[in-house]
Amino acid sequence: MQMTDLMIIDCHGHYTTEPKDLHRFRAEQTKAARDKTAMPSRESLKMSDDEIRESLEANQIRLQRERGTDVTIFSPRASGMGHHVGDEKVSLECTQTCNDLIHRCVTLFPQNFIGVCQLPQSPGVPPGNSARELERCVKELGFVGCNLNPDPSGGYFNAPPMTDKWWYPFYEKMVELDVPAMVHVSGCCNPAMHTTGSYYLHADTMAFMQLILSDVFKDFPSLKLIIPHGGGAVPFHWGRFRGLALNNNRPELDQIMANNIFFDTCVYHQPGIDLLTKVVPVDNILFASEMVGAVKGNDPRTGLPFDDTKRYVDGTSLSAADKQKIFEGNARKVFSRLKVPH
Repeated sequence: MQMTDLMIIDCHGHYTTEPKDLHRFRAEQTKAARDKTAMPSRESLKMSDDEIRESLEANQIRLQRERGTDVTIFSPRASGMGHHVGDEKVSLECTQTCNDLIHRCVTLFPQNFIGVCQLPQSPGVPPGNSARELERCVKELGFVGCNLNPDPSGGYFNAPPMTDKWWYPFYEKMVELDVPAMVHVSGCCNPAMHTTGSYYLHADTMAFMQLILSDVFKDFPSLKLIIPHGGGAVPFHWGRFRGLALNNNRPELDQIMANNIFFDTCVYHQPGIDLLTKVVPVDNILFASEMVGAVKGNDPRTGLPFDDTKRYVDGTSLSAADKQKIFEGNARKVFSRLKVPH
């Protein structure tokens, strides 16, 4: 297969250029939750189709064209999920508003975007309560997956580990619908951590460690979880995690990951992608850029964008067949509801 025949599927994109009135709505909602006053109405939101088109054409779609990617699996701004704000009712209102906005993006540009939903999680609220919104998004809006927050507290990590049976009712719904989840925290309210620089990567690493010491995939053999940002610290410390797994009488890491755990390529330099693709099984890596997201701008040493991850994958020594898996094949395997032509 020639590389030009590939469908380049970016599995990790957020709507970070959303209309300004959404920010007004969320700010008012957050203030009302804090002050215990009346919430702003969803009907007050003013987001025209033209405004949405302009925001996407000037940003994500332009970059898709410039960088040679075809379709982005698209979800609401991750740092904006803010599950620690207000209560479950506030989270549901925010979540449905954001998911419906993603549906509008997909409807306007069906060749460019495929929907993934955020969930109405809230501290202390059982994850199973989010199953109804997941089902709505999958069955009614045609979404192909979700973003699952392992820490709704926003940086205080007081929820049970992802391997606890507290999460099982939600996993049951994922399996029933045959959709994966990207394990993705939101904005951090703990001043000890930077949201994208430390909190995200810490949560990624934490989730992996929980999973490799558990029997969750024995209980849910078809459960599929994507750990973003290249798997956090895992590739660099592969020997440590492998040793810890073996010391705890667990299988080899590639056997644990198998058809259940996947990493993406949101790693913003060539040596990082080289390491990722050398130590992590190629069958468990999905192409992603998270643009326009965590790291904006150009690398002054190269003059090229940090988040243009396609060129890093192109720059590896992988075979054409292995690059095809990363760019397209693995995404089709993980997102089984994905309906894009070859």
